[in-house]
Amino acid sequence: MTTLEKTTPRYQGKRHRLDKPELLAPAGNLEKLKFAVHYGADAVYIGGQKYGLRSNADNFSFEEMKEGVEFAARYGAKVFVATNIYAHNEDVDGLEDYLRALENAGIAAIIAADPIIIETAQRVAPKLEVHLSTQQSTLNWQAVQFWKDEGLPRVVLARETSFKDIAEIKKHVDIEIEAFIHGAMCSSFSGRCVLSNHFTDRDSNRGGCCQSCRWKYDLFVDDMPMYAEEDDKFTMGSKDLCMIEYLPELIEVGVDSFKIEGRMKSIHYVATVVNVYRQAIDAYFADPEHFELKQEWVEEINKAANRPLNTGFFLDTPGAEDHIYEPEEKAAPYDFAGIVVDYDAKTGFATVQQRNHFKKGQEIEFVGPEGMFFKQTITEMTDIDGLEIEAARHPLQHIRIRTLKPVKPMDMMRKKIGNK
Repeated sequence: MTTLEKTTPRYQGKRHRLDKPELLAPAGNLEKLKFAVHYGADAVYIGGQKYGLRSNADNFSFEEMKEGVEFAARYGAKVFVATNIYAHNEDVDGLEDYLRALENAGIAAIIAADPIIIETAQRVAPKLEVHLSTQQSTLNWQAVQFWKDEGLPRVVLARETSFKDIAEIKKHVDIEIEAFIHGAMCSSFSGRCVLSNHFTDRDSNRGGCCQSCRWKYDLFVDDMPMYAEEDDKFTMGSKDLCMIEYLPELIEVGVDSFKIEGRMKSIHYVATVVNVYRQAIDAYFADPEHFELKQEWVEEINKAANRPLNTGFFLDTPGAEDHIYEPEEKAAPYDFAGIVVDYDAKTGFATVQQRNHFKKGQEIEFVGPEGMFFKQTITEMTDIDGLEIEAARHPLQHIRIRTLKPVKPMDMMRKKIGNK
């Protein structure tokens, strides 16, 4: 390579400037992809059968990728694929064919950390954008400049990056910045944990993380336990990230893509979180000067939360209070109960696919895109043949429920835990 080639960036600035930040959602399977897009995601990131860090997710075949790309395109959305492992020698075999297949499936971009995957994609699949994964733990503007000079249009920053760090990066480098704004946080320095490798021989950086930091531990000093049998077990689990209250700051500091974590999370989680951030982003851009955080958005986020929430590293370095030391209580007091598959306007009955037990007399909530929301009690319920029933006990059973208001396919139904 000549000196000129080393010093001249292969990528010159943005190809486009979004009129508002991209909302990027996780999708562990095809159904989750469709719900994420339907509820307002501008783009989704998925995993294929190889090279991703969520080997326990359902992940996508190439046929499913093509279907997902076609579905997303109807909403004007894009599909990215995580290829963010650190490759060993045996992982490189077949890489070129895999990347070409992603390009042929219509995937818009890959998210990569390993230089061999980055270089190979640029060489054999030039239509694929390459976004630098958070696994590279990029924290400073010089590193961001390096990756821009290597031809990358976007960098996913390390989760340890603060508002101050982002402002400094945007000041020096004209490149798209993606940042996690919601979801689980790694207790280790992002992408550098080897507890899973040590305890279970499952490599965190090749997709096998067993979430050792969420386990319960006893502590011993000189073979003497530090805690009594009845005491809570020690855990390293961090609280989850939630930046809904700092949406204006995220926009104003220049984050181009708001990334939600959670390819292993449920449809209800993904759709609920996407729905809230979609409403908040749109509200801000409709009237920035008078933007106000709605309490209903915070309440919705909490209905999907798996753990207590905090702001990660954006405002300050997390302390002891930002970790979970006691047995985790379910933060969300609601269960996903069903999905609307049809609605009969003449009778006022909705057909719901059961996803969790519910019964007549229970209070339920219906929620849909753009903030559609209402509560009601189940007063009339039948099976698909019209026979009256008292409860929906069978997984994926189709149930007919009279609703107080019209609903649409892909609206969700949930129930409050403990609601009799």
